[in-house]
Amino acid sequence: MKLRYTLFFIISAVVSSVTASSCKKSFLDAIPNKSLLVPTTLTDFQAILDNTSVMNVSPEIGLMASDDFYTTADGLLGLSTQTEKNSYLWAQNVYQGESVQDWDTPYQQMFYCNVVLDGLAGSTTLARGSDYNAVKGGALFYRGLAAFNVSQVFAQTYDSATAAQTMGIPIRTSSDINIKVGRGTLAETYNQLLADLLNSVKLLPLQTAFKSRPNKASAYGLLARVYLSMANYDKAGAYADSSLQLNDKLNNYSQYDPTAYRPFPLALPNNNDEIDFDTSLIPYSFDESGLTFVDSTLYASYSGNDLRKPLYFFYVGQNQYNFQGSYSGTYFLFNGIATDEMYLIRAESNARAGNTEQALKDLNTLLVTRFSPNTYTPYTAADPVTALDNILTERRKELIARGMRWSDLRRLNKESRYAVTLTRNIGGQVYTLPPNDPRYVFPIPDDEIRASGIQQNPR
Repeated sequence: MKLRYTLFFIISAVVSSVTASSCKKSFLDAIPNKSLLVPTTLTDFQAILDNTSVMNVSPEIGLMASDDFYTTADGLLGLSTQTEKNSYLWAQNVYQGESVQDWDTPYQQMFYCNVVLDGLAGSTTLARGSDYNAVKGGALFYRGLAAFNVSQVFAQTYDSATAAQTMGIPIRTSSDINIKVGRGTLAETYNQLLADLLNSVKLLPLQTAFKSRPNKASAYGLLARVYLSMANYDKAGAYADSSLQLNDKLNNYSQYDPTAYRPFPLALPNNNDEIDFDTSLIPYSFDESGLTFVDSTLYASYSGNDLRKPLYFFYVGQNQYNFQGSYSGTYFLFNGIATDEMYLIRAESNARAGNTEQALKDLNTLLVTRFSPNTYTPYTAADPVTALDNILTERRKELIARGMRWSDLRRLNKESRYAVTLTRNIGGQVYTLPPNDPRYVFPIPDDEIRASGIQQNPR
């Protein structure tokens, strides 16, 4: 245990020192003191990946910019950072000199993964067995996850017709930070992160000791999420099915107490059967503000017998509701891999393929567990388009506050039937975000641009 925590502190100190100096040198190009990093055993390498405060967090600024929640003029004024305020209003200048956790943290994760992968590759003494495979598979999973999360915020929406000509994101595959890494293309970005995830599936175990570590079901689930973002619905559905073949459990919401402040069971170590992998969104004051409310139209779309309504939200007066239903059972907003998401992805895939009956079977299998006993009326649809409409409506309702709405808006805006214009009203001033606007891609932090010379996103 002493070694485990020593490794945490050494690596955290190195990464923190790099991040702190970002005003002078790019995080991607800074050189950590590698003489301090001395992991040699599988226990050491697993300890690096078990640093959940770094490895199990994901960007959140997309949630603030999406349409599931709103705030007031006073709420906006009370937010802690300019990044939050400007993200909410889709401003041209988002960060105003502030550090950008949503960029820095995924690149810290990539660095950790590369330390592990380089260490494993360079060792001549480690036995190549199941434990070795689990560590290597975990590092590949986390690196793929980090790259995917960055792509959903700092790169354009994937389009197979243009991906080879569209800017991607820098992906580091070596712990040697002297190596210069450019942005490459979006096709190259997805090719690399998909290769990492596909290789991780071959190595990861069926079960892990803690849900903070990935397993095969979660790797399949992340592949389903990635392919959904690419609008490759056949592969998204296939990988969702592979994940569900390993875990198809659904929780019955009637067993939870709607009066509880945190109604869902703790994900860790293994207390929520639906969760395959636990990770959370980077916390911001936007989450904890009493003036951050669920969109009123969205709230009204939950029927009276829908148990998600009292479990997800609580009334604060004046027809306004705050969110309380993080699926991790903690204050932090859940962003991990869970079976409810897999049912929805498989249902959407089937609907888009014209398999209406199978699509609605998955949707109804999920929703019957969300309603008061014997009150759910199953969805029916005469055609796959209507089925898809219902599935997308329920997807938004089920996965609220999980950090996926921004990615959904980006991909669905490509379809005129589902494209939406987002609006804010702050003190009588109206702000809008049309479909496919350049502001659906956040700017890369200015310090990174100055230090590395990579090209900025148009805004």
